Amino acid sequence: MAIEIKQVETDGFKMKYCTFGTGSKTIVMIPGISLLSTMMFADTTAMAYKELWDDYTIYLFDRREDMPDIYSVHDMAFDTARAVKMLGIENAYFFGTSQGGMIIQVIAIEFPELVSKMVLGSTVSCVKNLESKAILKKWVELAEAGNIHELNISFAEDVYSENTFRRFKRAISAMDRMVKPEDVRRFIIMSKGIHDFDIRDRLNIIHCPVLLIGSKKDKVFDLARMKQTVDILGCESYFYDDYSHCVYDEAPDYKLRIKKFFDK
Repeated sequence: MAIEIKQVETDGFKMKYCTFGTGSKTIVMIPGISLLSTMMFADTTAMAYKELWDDYTIYLFDRREDMPDIYSVHDMAFDTARAVKMLGIENAYFFGTSQGGMIIQVIAIEFPELVSKMVLGSTVSCVKNLESKAILKKWVELAEAGNIHELNISFAEDVYSENTFRRFKRAISAMDRMVKPEDVRRFIIMSKGIHDFDIRDRLNIIHCPVLLIGSKKDKVFDLARMKQTVDILGCESYFYDDYSHCVYDEAPDYKLRIKKFFDK
């Protein structure tokens, strides 16, 4: 199977995306920060969500091309919403992980007509805590120093559980040679874009059904911050006892939880 990478073009930017699944209902999927574009792993991502194919058509979006040097989560959300509108998508189900979850929270606030339901994966509505800032600062410093190998390893250790990291450490190290200067630039911009993100005072605008799924052992966004988002939204939640920030890649029943929520 080969997923076709497509491109939506507005009067201000271009954004890559791909689609998979054949269902009548639509899911818009927005990933978190990564050193390599999610489009490079479109086939793998599509297969990971194969149990949703029969009922849903899934649109997986990248960030915009030619990112400006300063590019906040709000900027990302407005650009993604424009791309979604250009494709004629509305009243869809949204699923976002990490920074992608922040983006869809902003979209639900600013463009409620686009969002029917949303699943937030390992994300928060506020990053004003020292733990998250320390991790983001470390990633940016390694990227700015051009220390790609250490960044790859450090990033993986921070987002995956120890067992998963050990299993895939060799493959993670092999990714070093795939990283290009533009990838590093985009990674730095995306990481800095989270700085001081805080929309807690606007969450009451969101009225669509929401499910937040996370891990109690998340090292990037702590459990208390995720629960704070749940409490403000008054939404459903589920927290795994194990795994880590990328629980959406690790827990075998994660996709079924998404499907069950969207099927209701």
